Parts: sequence; structure tokens; C-alpha cells
Amino acid sequence: MVSAEETGGSGGGYVPWSEVAPDAARRLLIAAVEAFAERGYHATTTRDIAQRAGMSPAALYIHYKTKEELLHRISRIGHDKALEILTTAADGPGSAAARLDAAVRSFVRWHAAHHTTARVVQYELDALGPEHRSEIVALRRESDAAVRRILAEGVEAGEFDVPDVPGTTLAVLSLCIDVARWFNAAGNRTPDEVGALYADLVLRMVGARQA
Repeated sequence: MVSAEETGGSGGGYVPWSEVAPDAARRLLIAAVEAFAERGYHATTTRDIAQRAGMSPAALYIHYKTKEELLHRISRIGHDKALEILTTAADGPGSAAARLDAAVRSFVRWHAAHHTTARVVQYELDALGPEHRSEIVALRRESDAAVRRILAEGVEAGEFDVPDVPGTTLAVLSLCIDVARWFNAAGNRTPDEVGALYADLVLRMVGARQA
């Protein structure tokens, strides 16, 4: 069954997998996300994915050569989106505190609104082959660099009290990403509310103050 999350039911206007065409390839990707999130990559078969998509196993191979290729496509799109969110905030206007607030709000909101997708994107990295894994690790480093730049500029401007910028960067990203693991759409908080809460927590973590 396709969830509201995967068909773009929430998340600030971003429609998951709108980058993927034709429709059959998109349906297979959505089915793979759900199967990987529910059963894990290694326990999921190509037959499982095809059945969820309402297609034959043979039809899957028209669009994807292997199950790993499917995972790579999912991971690449998800990490590209994460990098876009963080670099947009890092390059935006305002103080370092304002940009960190924007980065955390947006990053957390995406991980909450698209928690099923985000769980696969963030926690199935080790299932990728060496070449694809290296590609995704490079994207993660760019995301790390965007947050580190905001923190370093905040320290330089006297806005943040952060003795260890690399370590704090890791802490901030880990806090945001973990939302995908526990978020429940039927829970008491919306993605926007979780984003606001985490932005406040992170600003307190870095000792944000006016320059």
C-alpha cells in the first residue's frame, strides 16, 4: 500500500520521487522504499518489490538491473535533497543563528514528513556496493560541510560558543536524522512542530546569542 508520505501528502510542497520517470519506474521505487523500510534491504526480494508495485518481477528489470541499483537511486535522490536543504540554509541571508535555525527546521521537517523514505536513505548505506557507497559518502561530507560552515561562521562572529565545531556538527546532524527513526505521523506533533522544537534545542546547544 502506498502511503500519503510517498505520494506527497505532506512536507512543504516536495513530491517524493517526482524526479523519477516513467511512472512504472516511480511506482517500483515507491514500492522499494516501503519494502526496505518494513523488512530491511537484505530481507526484501525483487519479487516483494514488484508485487507491491502491482507488476511482474520481469517488469522490474526493464527499469532497474538489480535491487542494489534501486537502493542507490533512492539513496542518491534522498541525499541530494538533504544537501539542497542544508546548502540553501547555509547560503541564505541573515546571521549564523538565523541560518542554523533555518537549516535545522527544514532538515528535521523533511525527515519527519518523509520518515519512511528517510529511514531507508539514512540507515541502509552499508547495503550499497563500494562505488555507490563512496558516491553517497561524498554527498554526506558536503552536507556536513554546510552545517560546519554555519557553526564556524557563528563562532567567528561571536554568536555561538562551540569549542569543537566538527564534533558539534556531527551532534546536530545526528539529532536531526534520528527523527526519521521515531517519528509517527499519528503522534502528537506535526513535522513543523518537531522542526521548531529541534531548531530551538540546537540553538541552545551552541549557546546562540546576539553578536
